[in-house]
Amino acid sequence: MSAPELVAYLNGVGLLGPGLADWPGAARVLSGREIWQRAPTVLPAPQCLPGAERRRTGPLVKLTLAVGLEATAAARADPASLPAVFTSSGADGQTCHEICEALASDDRQLSPTRFHNSVHNAAAGYWGIATGATAASNALCAYDASFAAGLLEALCQVAVEHTSELLVAYDGSYPEPMHHIRPIPDAFGVALVLAPRAGAASLARLEAAFCAARADPMTDAALETLRASIPAARSLPLLAQLARGASGRVVIEYLDNTGLAVEVRPCR
Repeated sequence: MSAPELVAYLNGVGLLGPGLADWPGAARVLSGREIWQRAPTVLPAPQCLPGAERRRTGPLVKLTLAVGLEATAAARADPASLPAVFTSSGADGQTCHEICEALASDDRQLSPTRFHNSVHNAAAGYWGIATGATAASNALCAYDASFAAGLLEALCQVAVEHTSELLVAYDGSYPEPMHHIRPIPDAFGVALVLAPRAGAASLARLEAAFCAARADPMTDAALETLRASIPAARSLPLLAQLARGASGRVVIEYLDNTGLAVEVRPCR
């Protein structure tokens, strides 16, 4: 049997990162209509969570909820009904740092909340609590290729299950001394709602395939630095193509000697 085509329709985008407060503002920057002004990522309080869970959440849960809800609202999709793929190169570095500090101390008792937040699918769990989602979710990690791996997984789910899918890719900074080894400068998250068929909310048709080409850089030097410094920001060339509203091919960084080529065809 031949493999199914990896085709989906993009119905909604959510974005939050340094100097990029949401998708409409980011689209103006990525299309060249505005100049990017670097500023720290501002994470909103997750009002969609009950008070007890809201107090326990870390920055990356706030990030994933913000971009996921922006994307589903733009797609006019019910977040409670969407299967989801969450992908991150390392998830909650702050919590891992705090656990390492506790284990290196004389009192090696771990906080249950820290342990709970340290698992790689914590963001997916909080998403289910916040939205009431009961559909299946996957949590992936592929180091610097995590965005491409997540997109590939989401496209496969759309192609095989013939259902809409939410993709959330996210990364955050690490405290020292881990920051010296993994110098991610700030939090960045992107969410895409993908569907098997075109609809009223569809922005573009996406078709993906493996290729041997190198990943496309950003033409703006400052945005290229951002793309290269945060794994989830490897999505920027694709987002820029979408923001320009033009057909084209974008190669996203994947594994050694293998890229993920995405053909973009606007629906509007």
